[in-house]
Amino acid sequence: MTSPNPDNAAIRDLEEAVSDAPTPLRPLDSGAATPAAAPTTGTGHTVTLKGVKSFYGDAMAVKGVDLEYRANEVTAMIGPSGCGKSTLLRSINRMHEEIPGARVEGEILLDGVDINAAGTDVVAIRRMIGMVFQRPNPFPTMSIRENVAAGLRFNKIKDVDHDERVEWALRGAGLWDEVKDRLDAPGVGLSGGQQQRLCIARTIAIKPDVILMDEPCSALDPIATLKVEELIQELKQEFTIVLVTHNMQQAARVGDRTAFMYLGDLVEAGPTDKIFTNPEDPRTEEYVSGKFS
Repeated sequence: MTSPNPDNAAIRDLEEAVSDAPTPLRPLDSGAATPAAAPTTGTGHTVTLKGVKSFYGDAMAVKGVDLEYRANEVTAMIGPSGCGKSTLLRSINRMHEEIPGARVEGEILLDGVDINAAGTDVVAIRRMIGMVFQRPNPFPTMSIRENVAAGLRFNKIKDVDHDERVEWALRGAGLWDEVKDRLDAPGVGLSGGQQQRLCIARTIAIKPDVILMDEPCSALDPIATLKVEELIQELKQEFTIVLVTHNMQQAARVGDRTAFMYLGDLVEAGPTDKIFTNPEDPRTEEYVSGKFS
C-alpha cells in the first residue's frame, strides 16, 4: 500500500479548512406555491464526471475521475482523509475554484450540460447543486422559520407562499413535528441533530437538482445520525444525493452505490453490496475491511 505523502497531508488540511462554507442557494421556479407535503418521487438529476482533475496550486488532489451519480440514488464516497473526496464534492458545484490558486479541469455534466463550459453562470450552478456540511451552520441571527425561508428572501421570490414552503421543507427534513410550535425561536437553539436537519430543510426549500453532503453526521450523536440517515433515504425519492462519509457502516446502510477514492484516484465504484463484499481492487478490500484508514 502506498504511504500518504506531504502533498496528501496538505490537501487534507485544505479540505478541512474550507468545509464550513455557506450552503448554496437557488432561485425557485415561478408559479403557485407548493403544497406543504413530503417530496414527491422520481425527479432527480444525473451528474456525470469525465476526467475531472482538481488542483490546489500545483498539487493535484483529484486525478482524472470518471464517475456517474445516478438520479434518485445515494452515492456514498469513501476513502481515507486527504484522498480528495471533499475536494471532488466542492468541484461538482464549482465552489472549489473560489479557493485562491485552486482550479478544476475536465467535464462535469448536469443532465448532459457541462457546468464548466465557457459562459456558464457560476452562481446559477451553485444554486442548482445544494450542499450540506460537516457541522450544522444555521444562520445565528435568524429564527427557525427565517432560516428555512432564507433562500426565498435572498432570491427575492415573491410568487411562492413562504409559510407553505417552510412547512414543506421542514416536513421533508423530518423536523416539522418537532418545531411547528416554535418556528420563531432561534435556529441555533435547536440540538445539534435538529440543526443539521434544519440546514437540510434550508437546502431543499429552494429545490436544488442535486444535494451534496460532506460528512453530515460527523458531529452528531448516534440517535441524531440515525435520523439523518433515515432522512437521506426519504430525500432520494426526489433528489440525487452524493454523500461523503468516513463511516463504513453508514455507507453500507444508505448508499445505493459506493465509490472508493485513494490518494486522489477513483479506485473503484459500483453497487454498495459489491463494493463491501466482492470488490475488484485489493485496495478497496483492504480499506473496507479496516486494514488501513
